[in-house]
Amino acid sequence: MEAKKSKITVHNVAKSFRSADGKTVDALKDISFEVQDAFSREGRDIGELRVLLGPSGCGKSTLLRLIAGLDRPDAGEILVNDQPVHGAGKDRGMVFQKYTSFPWLTVTDNIAYGLKINGVSKEKSKEIVAQLIQAVGLSGFENAYPETLSGGMQQRVAIARTLAVRPAVILMDEPFGALDAQTRGEMQQLLLRIWDETASTILFVTHDVEEAIYLADRIFIMSAHPGTIVEDLQVPFERPRNLELKQLNEFHELQSYVLGRLRRAPGNGQVRVSI
Repeated sequence: MEAKKSKITVHNVAKSFRSADGKTVDALKDISFEVQDAFSREGRDIGELRVLLGPSGCGKSTLLRLIAGLDRPDAGEILVNDQPVHGAGKDRGMVFQKYTSFPWLTVTDNIAYGLKINGVSKEKSKEIVAQLIQAVGLSGFENAYPETLSGGMQQRVAIARTLAVRPAVILMDEPFGALDAQTRGEMQQLLLRIWDETASTILFVTHDVEEAIYLADRIFIMSAHPGTIVEDLQVPFERPRNLELKQLNEFHELQSYVLGRLRRAPGNGQVRVSI
């Protein structure tokens, strides 16, 4: 088995903003954690799915943007694949809560966009896009435009576009937060299936306790104002997972523990208990 490599390292990171009335607001304070490669018992690299869970306004999205290289921390250091983050890079892909497809491009062209700007040949790009369209359940919608698609389908496009360039790290900022309960469950299952196939490292932001437990290998529980990590919690459930897991007593017991941990953490903010 290969030695584990660090995929994401966050060391003593802090970030503040200036409010409208001129006051300094500390968004993040002394954030430190590491995400390493994960391997199966057979030695296969399976990636890892970590969740940042905390109340709304605790700095989860800010932290994700720092790792993506879209913003810079005031203090501390962020490494991806042992390289300092100084800006955006193709080793990281990001999926936002708000649908981000280009409205003037078809589903096929949206998914192929990153491949095109990275110089991938038309033949190879066509092959990759066709595979992803099938994988995310968009067959038959290749020539559709985003405005004709449902919210869940638009997020399928965003996920496929991110996966197309094969990033080592995928950052997901509450990607299912605007979806209805049924579509949300379907997208959670889709994410777990695709993640298992790609073995990418995923850092997923949510304020939904049930979603965090269902998806994660480990959960970073955050407090609010300023955002800090109060616990690094391992989720004990084996993979593969299905929606029936959410009905087990063990699942609800862990859900109650996490919710209690959030309530005892300093600061104020809202979390969602279930969908």
